[in-house]
Amino acid sequence: MAIDSLLRSFVNNCWLARKIAGVIATVGISPNSLSLLSLFSAAIAGLLFAIAGLKGLHLLLLFAGILVAVNAILDTFDGVLAREAGIASKKGDFLDHVIDRYADMFILCGIIFGGYVSWEIGLIAIIGILLTSYMGTQAQAVGLGRIYGGMVGRADRLLLIIAATILTWLYPYHALGFSFLGWCMLILAVLSNLTALQRFFYAWRRL
Repeated sequence: MAIDSLLRSFVNNCWLARKIAGVIATVGISPNSLSLLSLFSAAIAGLLFAIAGLKGLHLLLLFAGILVAVNAILDTFDGVLAREAGIASKKGDFLDHVIDRYADMFILCGIIFGGYVSWEIGLIAIIGILLTSYMGTQAQAVGLGRIYGGMVGRADRLLLIIAATILTWLYPYHALGFSFLGWCMLILAVLSNLTALQRFFYAWRRL
């Protein structure tokens, strides 16, 4: 089971996460506001990745990694907040998925534009990540329920990117032809496409 599924199960059943969501609700912050803040953090992270790579300002990688982590945390709590406040809806779920895909693209394109990986590998990674999400939501569209399983879910991807970002910040050099961020993108290019195929065959068998 991917970290994504484990983390989702843990958060949904964690009293502390629900408690924090309850406090956020009393302040008057809506789930959609958290979703939009997560998008904003991803956009700034992507911009920092690009500037850090193009200008050689490696310190910016640290802030980019922090913002990717912020994006992950906010994305986790928007759903919990919606459920705790009793306002979970299809419209909110739809918005959340759209924002997640834009956030993914901001982060990945920032890494690609920063020159940490070739555009060919970056493109394959983007295709795999978009198809992974599509397979999950398309299964839901045909009545099978949302599929989150597979080798690499969104939480897995973000954890890999955060770890690779910090390592690249600490050691901004190439090892066997790639920086840590470059290796991360290569791994995502392979595993995301394999995950998309996993979800496809899982749904196909159930159909």
